[in-house]
Formats: sequence, C-alpha cells, structure tokens
Amino acid sequence: MSVNEPVSDLSEAELRAMTADLDAMHHDLTLPALKDSLAEWTDDIRAQGDAGHDADAARQLLFDRRRFLTRAAGTAGGIAGVGLLAACTSSSSSSSSSTAAASATATSSSAATGGTGAMVDGEGQSLSGDLQVVAMAASLENSGIATYMAGIKAATAGKLGTVPPAVVTFAETAMAQHQDHQKAWNAVLSAAGKKPVTAVDPVIQPTINAAFAKVTTVTGLAELALLVENTAGETYQNGLSVIKSAAGIKTAASIQPVEFQHAAILYFVLGKYPVPNAFTGVSLARPPSDYKV
Repeated sequence: MSVNEPVSDLSEAELRAMTADLDAMHHDLTLPALKDSLAEWTDDIRAQGDAGHDADAARQLLFDRRRFLTRAAGTAGGIAGVGLLAACTSSSSSSSSSTAAASATATSSSAATGGTGAMVDGEGQSLSGDLQVVAMAASLENSGIATYMAGIKAATAGKLGTVPPAVVTFAETAMAQHQDHQKAWNAVLSAAGKKPVTAVDPVIQPTINAAFAKVTTVTGLAELALLVENTAGETYQNGLSVIKSAAGIKTAASIQPVEFQHAAILYFVLGKYPVPNAFTGVSLARPPSDYKV
C-alpha cells in the first residue's frame, strides 16, 4: 500500500482480528437474536392471516388467544420461521461467500443496468405498513451486497492497486452478513404470502453506482462502503420508530448494530475514530417509499 493510503495505518493482523470478532459476534449473538425475532414475527403474520382483520370481537378474541397459546407452546409456525432463515444462513463467512455471491449476481447485474423488473425482482407489489418497510429494507440489503460484490471483483482483478488479503476477507464477511439480513427480511415477506425482493434500492442505487465508477483505490472503496453501512444502520435506527409490530422492532434492532459494527471497522481502515458520534442519527435513513408499490 502507498504510505498515503490511510488503510496502511491498520495492520493486516489487526483487521483480521476485527473481522474474526465481527463474524463470531454475528453467529453467536446477533444472528440467534434475529432468528428469534423472525420466528415471532412470522408467527404473528400467519396468525393474523388466519384470523383476518375482522373487527368482530369474538374473532379478535380467538386471534389473541391463539397467539398466546402458540407463543407459550413454541409453535410449529415459530419453529418454521426459524427454519426458514436457518436453512438459508451460513455457518461461517467462508462457507457463506459462495451462497452470497450466487444470490448477489442477479442483484449486481440489476445494479449495473439500473433495471428492476416489476414483480420479477419483488418490486411493484401492493404493500403497505410494516411490509413496505420490510421490502425497502430487503432492497437496501441488496444494494449493500451488490456494492461489496463489485468491490471484491474490482480488488481481485487488480483495479484498486495492491489490496491486502485481509481487506477482501472483511468485505466477504460483511457481504455474507448482509446476505443473512436480506434473507431475514424476505422470510417475513414470504410468511405474508408476498414475493421476496431481490432488486436493489432504486432510489439510492444510482448514487452508489456513480460513486463506484470513481473508485480507484481501497480507500475510495472503503469510503463508499462506509456510506452504505451508515445508510443501512440509520435506516434501521429510524425503523425502530416506524415499524409497528413489536417483533418487527426486535428484528430491526438485531440488525442495526451489525451495520454499525461494519462501519466501525471501516472507520478504522480509513484511519478514523471508529465511533464518531455519541448517538446514531437518522439523516441518511431511507424511507419506506423507496419501495415502489
């Protein structure tokens, strides 16, 4: 690395250690919490589908009673929600990189062309409320996956100069975690009988594409990845006050810190203080309207 590259201030050993800690926390803490909240949320959605939205007091009482009983017993519906995510998630970042790459191929292709075929990529569905937030979040995760995939491709092709292997490992790990988050959001849509969203965020993606076209160094790529991570983190921070479902709030709360962990490492890579603000803001948060119904 050039001595003028801030990333040279961080040793490969330090970055490898940070990435290993990030991966361990994801699989030991945040991913189990995500699975638990996902199971609860999908259980709620299925129960609501059974009970409908009838205002009749007797039917509403039946719904409330059923939800209480299924929560107490650890229902098959809840277990299925866990299984739906667990079947898709990876046991480690190394084993999940191929899965993430396979799913992100269509995403990165869509990002490169700017196309998001209605319904084919999950766009254009009639969604409202929490489900519109979920669809927007899935598309935002797709943008994150596409950004890391494009960065890894450029780095390994020698387009960014000399790139330390530890930087690529971090990018692969972060991308795999975004893949887990995308699958979690899409599991919620599937539980509601909706199509999964595999398209990128149509509003922010042009900005990402324009910035990526100017990236020629690892530092430039890290700056772009930092923007994506802060946008995702602030979106989930904002989601805590936008999402109505208690289980949905738990889901957003289990993903939000992971995005800011990615950001903290990127700040280190750039030679900056890892937590520049005492409180997380929401100025970069993407609104539910990013998902076009």
